[in-house]
Amino acid sequence: MDSSVVEIPLGATHRAFMMPLLDLSLDMVPLANPNEVATFVTEKRRREHLSGRYLLGLALKQWGCGDLSYLEIQRDEFRAPRLAYIQGVWQRTPLPSVSIGHSGGHAFVALAPAGVSIGIDGELLERRLATNAFDLMAKGDELAELKSLPQHAMRMWVKKEAVQKSMGLGMHLNPRDIQLSIESDNQIISIENSKIQLDYYEYNGYRIAVATTGQEHRPMNAEESLLEETKVAMEDNPDWGVGCKTNRNAL
Repeated sequence: MDSSVVEIPLGATHRAFMMPLLDLSLDMVPLANPNEVATFVTEKRRREHLSGRYLLGLALKQWGCGDLSYLEIQRDEFRAPRLAYIQGVWQRTPLPSVSIGHSGGHAFVALAPAGVSIGIDGELLERRLATNAFDLMAKGDELAELKSLPQHAMRMWVKKEAVQKSMGLGMHLNPRDIQLSIESDNQIISIENSKIQLDYYEYNGYRIAVATTGQEHRPMNAEESLLEETKVAMEDNPDWGVGCKTNRNAL
């Protein structure tokens, strides 16, 4: 692991890392998509993206994914990242859920086991949120509480960002619809039918929030769909096989 990488202590099943943004070339980041990188109009955005993908690669190796050449990052209609095997690999070994972020000169990455969706967000401890933004992130009693405790505004913001990421919706989930306790470090919140574990840390000069929930169903690619259909067929029929049964038995 790169000496600049710091692991954020989360617990036994999830892992998270942070690292200063680096000046990286595209060929140093196997999980970067050259076509996506080519669309960035600022060097800052390119640096954030490449650093986040580089850190994800290091985190995946720590997780046990040794060969990154088999993997890619896909995005759904909400731009949520999803780790997947490249077409042609034909693998179904479960891959971890991932979340990537960057702020204040650092990149952040969090990983969770398959079947769990994870979101991470971080902001510098000294950063403050302008009071005129409060009604964009809270409403009702929560907004009144926030106005009475404005020093906790950024604490609330990173929590809500982490929840948005864990749900795979980003800003398509209105932060005003995420109701939470401002001062609590650990809590469980509900959004529609989802239960979300939300944890808050102050670590290495940053406010960091991590949210986890049951993995939402995301579309499978063609290979994943075929492999899933094959698995179901094999489970339904123990004698099921590929190829000509008569020829195989005659050998």
